[in-house]
Amino acid sequence: MASSKALTILQALEQMKRFCAYQERCISDVRQKLYKDGFRGDEGEWAIAELISEGYLNEERFARSFARGKFRINKWGRIKIEIELRRRTVSSGNIRRGLSEISDSAYENCLRDLIKKLGGTEASDKAKLKIKRSLMQRGFEPELISRFMKVPNDEEF
Repeated sequence: MASSKALTILQALEQMKRFCAYQERCISDVRQKLYKDGFRGDEGEWAIAELISEGYLNEERFARSFARGKFRINKWGRIKIEIELRRRTVSSGNIRRGLSEISDSAYENCLRDLIKKLGGTEASDKAKLKIKRSLMQRGFEPELISRFMKVPNDEEF
């Protein structure tokens, strides 16, 4: 086993229950932690199946919680949230369900607030482009940003 304190699979399962009870987790996070603790293959997959059957691990619940949190707390846009969920190998259906947690009106209000906070409504055209790029890095859609800011095309600079 890879870890200094040799765990049995049942001890690892109890540890994973606490890990999952503390905050929502995705399957890839749990698999990675089990792998680090030396549980590969059938043992690790058995533990994951147990966690799912006992309700400790639910990928849809994770996707919904992740999307809500990253949007409300970090002010991430849908694109960045989707990329991060894909990186964690969450299924397309669960990504869609997660993104459905963000209402269009809340999303647009958040974007407007960020534009206002960054001074985008009264900035020069060159500054607006910098703000637009910054908002795109946060995962907001370029067309939506342009619509709210009336930004000139990037090619003009």
